[in-house]
Amino acid sequence: MKLRRARQVKKGRIEIIPMIDVMFFLLATFMLASLSMQNLHSLPINLPQGHAAPMPVQAKNTVTLTVTKEGKIFLDKTPVTIESLASTLKPMLTGTESNVIVAADGAATNGVTIQAMLKAREAGAQHFLIAVKHVD
Repeated sequence: MKLRRARQVKKGRIEIIPMIDVMFFLLATFMLASLSMQNLHSLPINLPQGHAAPMPVQAKNTVTLTVTKEGKIFLDKTPVTIESLASTLKPMLTGTESNVIVAADGAATNGVTIQAMLKAREAGAQHFLIAVKHVD
């Protein structure tokens, strides 16, 4: 007659459900951390909608040129006028890797936005990036 052990030996097993929970937690954490790492110094405005592919900003030195729907102009949240834009922007642009991010409100007039971009060109800006709200 064969006697059984009083206690059976169970093999260890890997539970997949807690691992999935941890992976979702890490995913959410990294997504929120990457959103907080964006360096856009603009005011909250209604950007025009577009289907442009997202382009990461490679330059370390970026200046945000914001045009509100009332026609007010800001450089990194600092209010400027069309006349003082070039003199204020020139010290902010250092090196050839400087980019100017143009964040213009969808209701802003094109004339003010273009005049601001021309003044930025006079100050030495070479590359302009246009901020749009991505739509699917």
